[in-house]
Amino acid sequence: MNQSTPAPAWARACFRGINYMIEDVGGGPRPLALGDTINSHKFITFFVILGMMVYTGNFSTPAWIYLCLHGVYGWCWLVKDFSARDAQFNKPVTIGAACSLYGLYGIWIWGLPWLFLTRQVAPSNTLLAACITMHTLGVVIMVAADLQKTFTLRLKKGLISDGLFAYTRNPNFLGEIMIYASYVLLADHPYAYAFAFFQWVFLFTPRMLVKDASLSRHPGWADYKARSGLLLPLRWRR
Repeated sequence: MNQSTPAPAWARACFRGINYMIEDVGGGPRPLALGDTINSHKFITFFVILGMMVYTGNFSTPAWIYLCLHGVYGWCWLVKDFSARDAQFNKPVTIGAACSLYGLYGIWIWGLPWLFLTRQVAPSNTLLAACITMHTLGVVIMVAADLQKTFTLRLKKGLISDGLFAYTRNPNFLGEIMIYASYVLLADHPYAYAFAFFQWVFLFTPRMLVKDASLSRHPGWADYKARSGLLLPLRWRR
């Protein structure tokens, strides 16, 4: 077993901070699972966006498209979770952490459809087509990667270096970035770009670097890292 290489200090600090906010904040009893808290948000997002449409009176074709993208994505997540939940989502969390997850992240996400619907700036057909394409591919990549990871680890522990993971070490994060990028582009507002910056820099990147540090203890890590990208499949199998 190789000795692991630690992640950068800033990545470890972000990782610990985010985990505290979504798992431990406030202390006390832990009556909820992290996955159940996330799932409740995924489930109601469709109805929240539909309510926004009713409130704003925006029933344009782009509004319906946005609802079907963002709202139904949450239900796709539920199908994936019910099929094969990642063990990390079984972690018990405090009530304060559940509130924090909604208040600091969940409601921030709902700001994207609110901006899209209230501004009522019709996106071009080209932008709509690009976002639908990116979103669809993102959902497929995220679901395929998560299911491959879950079922592979049930059979054997260690590095997963085939399938989607042969090209990028984080295909699930790549899929999620593509999904949320489509919402950000449709919202097209500084608030949306600030959300993307926070999500990608302070949430996803630290988790990818901490994961790399954890995987570096496994045999074959150096070769796997050399032939795969951290996020983008920029290196190819030899």
